[in-house]
Amino acid sequence: MKALLKVGYTCNNNCVFCHSSAHRRHPDLTTAQLLRKVDLCAAAGRTMVVLSGGEPTIRPELFTWAERIAALDMDVGLVTNGVVLAYREVVERLVRTRLRYVYLSLHGGTAKVHNSLVRTDAFEHALAALANLSGRGLDLSVNCVVTRTNVDHLRDVVDAVLPFPDVALKLSMVEPKGGGDRLFDHLMPRVAHAAERVSDAIRYGIERAGGSSARFRHGAIPLCLVPGLEDRFSDLKTHGYATMVEVGEADYFPVDDLNKVQPEEPCRGCALSGPCPGLYAGYHAVHGAAELRPVHDRPRSGSFEYALEALVTTAAEPNRCPLRDDGEGVTPWDRGRTLFVREGERIVRFRCTSRDFSDAELERTKLTHGQVYADLSRESAPQDVARPAAKLRRSELCSGCPEHDRCTGLYEPVLEHAPMRDDARVRELLATLTGDVLDVGSGHGAYQDVLGPLAAAGTIRCRGVDGAAEPFAEADAHFDHVLLLRQWNCVREPRRMLESLASALRPGGSLTIVDRVASGVARERPQGARAETGPRSSERYRNDEPSDVVRLARGLPLSARERFDVGPGTSDQWLVRFERA
Repeated sequence: MKALLKVGYTCNNNCVFCHSSAHRRHPDLTTAQLLRKVDLCAAAGRTMVVLSGGEPTIRPELFTWAERIAALDMDVGLVTNGVVLAYREVVERLVRTRLRYVYLSLHGGTAKVHNSLVRTDAFEHALAALANLSGRGLDLSVNCVVTRTNVDHLRDVVDAVLPFPDVALKLSMVEPKGGGDRLFDHLMPRVAHAAERVSDAIRYGIERAGGSSARFRHGAIPLCLVPGLEDRFSDLKTHGYATMVEVGEADYFPVDDLNKVQPEEPCRGCALSGPCPGLYAGYHAVHGAAELRPVHDRPRSGSFEYALEALVTTAAEPNRCPLRDDGEGVTPWDRGRTLFVREGERIVRFRCTSRDFSDAELERTKLTHGQVYADLSRESAPQDVARPAAKLRRSELCSGCPEHDRCTGLYEPVLEHAPMRDDARVRELLATLTGDVLDVGSGHGAYQDVLGPLAAAGTIRCRGVDGAAEPFAEADAHFDHVLLLRQWNCVREPRRMLESLASALRPGGSLTIVDRVASGVARERPQGARAETGPRSSERYRNDEPSDVVRLARGLPLSARERFDVGPGTSDQWLVRFERA
C-alpha cells in the first residue's frame, strides 16, 4: 500500500487550477521533517512512499530522500509535472534508488493547450519525461485535468500518449479547490458534457490502441454518466493509496472522498453508488444533481470482506488501547476500511479494499449499524453471515475515549444470539396471522415451520407468488396480510412494488417487510480463499434499511405501525410493519 507525502508547495509550474496555489508561501518540509514522516510509513507497514507537492523533483534533497526510503525497504513514487524528469540522468539515478511509480501531469495534447493551463512552456519537457520513463517497467500513469479549456480536445491527449504503450491515461474532472474554486466559472465544464467528451476520448484510445482497455481511465465523474465505461474508474484508492499527509500535518490521514457527495436524491438506491465517486461538493453546491442518471436495475453485493493485513501484537495488555496508548496512532487508519480485532492477548489488523461500497456505506455498516463479524466457518462463503460468524463489537476501552468519534476503534468478538432473538419477533407476528395471506417471493424456508402449520389448520389461506423481480399486480384488494420476507432488497422497483402490495390489501390489513442491511466479515487468509471460490447469495439491488422503506411509502395508504432498526446490539435483520388505511 502507498502513502502520499507532500514535501512542500513550491512548484516550477503555475497551473491555473492548482489545489495548492493559496499555500505557495507555506514553508516546505525540511529533510529532518520529511524523513520523520518516511519513518512513520515504514512503521505502518507501507510498501511505497509517493512524494508529491508542489513539485518534489525540484528539491535538491530528492536523492537523499529516495535513498532513505529504499534503505527502509520501501519503493519510491513521484507525483510530478515531469519537467526535471526530462533529464535522462535524473531518471536513471532515481530508478537505481527504487523508483517504481510515476504519476505525471499532461493537460493537453498540444503545446498551446497544455502550456496555457500550466502557464509555462512545459509541454516538450513532459513528453521528454515520458520518453525517459517509458520502457523501464515502471507503474506509469498520465493524469489530465479536464477543464473548459481542454474538454473538447481530449483526443489530442490520447494521441500524445499512444506512442508509449506502457503509459496509462486518466482523464479527471477538475476539482473546485484552490485555483479551481477561485476560477470556477472559467474552468469548470458541466459534468455531463465532460463525461461525454471523456467517454469519447477513452473509446477513441481503445480503438487506436487495438483494444488495450486498461490504458484509458476516468476520474471524479459520476459512473451513471459514463455507461459502458464504469469499470474504468480510477482514483487514489485504485492506485493503492492508503494514507496521505499534507505539509503542515504531523501524521498521516486515510485517503477519503470527503470532498465529494452522493446526494440523497437521486443517488440513494442507485446500484452504482458503491464504487461511484459522486459529484464534487463544490460543483453540487452550484449546479445541483439534475445531470445525474441513477441506475436501479443492476445487482450489487450485500457484504464485504476485511482481509488480514497484519498481526499487531500477541501480548496485548487488557486495559491498554493499541491505537491511543501503544503507538499505532488514531489518525492514519480509515474508520470504515480498517478493523482492529482483539481476542485475548492477540490483536490483528484487517483492511477492506472493496470498491462495491463507498466510504460512507462502509462507515455506516461498521460504526452506525455495527454489522461486522469474524468468520468462524470452515466452509465456503456463507449464505447467512450472521449464523457461522461471531459478532464483533466495539471494546469497552472505546467508551468515553476522547478520540471515539474520529478513531476506527478496537473490536472484540462477543457471544450472543442476536439473530435468533431478533428473528423471534418476526415469528411472533407470523404466528398471529389469520385470514387471507399473500406471501410475495414465497417459499422462504426460514419461516415455513410457522406458516405451514397455520395453513394446514385452516387458520390462514396462503397464496404465494414469485413477485420479487417485478411488482405484483392484483385486480381486487382481498388480502388481510401481505408478507415480503427477506426479499425487499431483491426487488428491482421497490416503489412500484409497494404501490401494488398496498392495492392488494384490505383496509386494516398488514404489510410486513423483513430484510437485512449490508455487513462486513473479517477473514484470515484461508477463510478468504474459500470465500472467493464459494457460492454467492441471491441477487440484490440495494442494501436498504427501514428508513428507506418508510421514505418510499410516503403518499401511499400505508401507516408504519412497527419498526425494528439495526444497530450495534442487534443482528443485521430489520423489520417494518405497515397497516393499510
